[in-house]
Amino acid sequence: MVQPGSEEHRATAGSELPPGQRLQRGWPVTHYGPVPKFRPERWEFRVFGATADGDKHTWNHEEFSGLPFGTVDADLHCVTKFSMTGAEWGGVPARTVLDLAPPAPGVTHVMVWAEYGYSANLRLPDFASDASIFATHKDGELLTAEHGFPLRLVVPHLYAWKGPKWVRGVEYMTADRRGFWEERGYHNIGDPWSEQRYSYQEEPGDGPEL
Repeated sequence: MVQPGSEEHRATAGSELPPGQRLQRGWPVTHYGPVPKFRPERWEFRVFGATADGDKHTWNHEEFSGLPFGTVDADLHCVTKFSMTGAEWGGVPARTVLDLAPPAPGVTHVMVWAEYGYSANLRLPDFASDASIFATHKDGELLTAEHGFPLRLVVPHLYAWKGPKWVRGVEYMTADRRGFWEERGYHNIGDPWSEQRYSYQEEPGDGPEL
């Protein structure tokens, strides 16, 4: 349950924008590198690292598409300062993945891996939020390739770079480790309500040393 007044509630309420953001009509395409070609026969989603049973868990595309479908009404805030409000994201809730492939007791963070080795690190509670979802659809339509088809993570209460496009798996970690953009000067946490855009804004404890 998303608690009223929490960051998750503000992210899904659609009634206000974080500081420094502007309302965006439409959905701009923003990403680093080329759009990968989807090959369903080769596609696999995996959960690995510090799992509770010590095993790697995998789903092919048909299996992952058959997992329970959920929806989240939530905004999307890009660090480039545009916000898209009132979207309905459909797909597999992050909580479902955690339930099917539980992390070990000592897990504190996850690394979400995508095509071409792209990665984004998240604190476990951020990943486990009721609003976090592995989206396959937006507003009832399949995502386009440019917007992350077949799978993108949406974590509405963090900046959008924390939700990679073209996701292929999740690594459970017992210590924090910076992802792709976090190694290149972006804030390790990425809370838009606190304007945590860049690593120079980090406070002690916000992340591992660069």
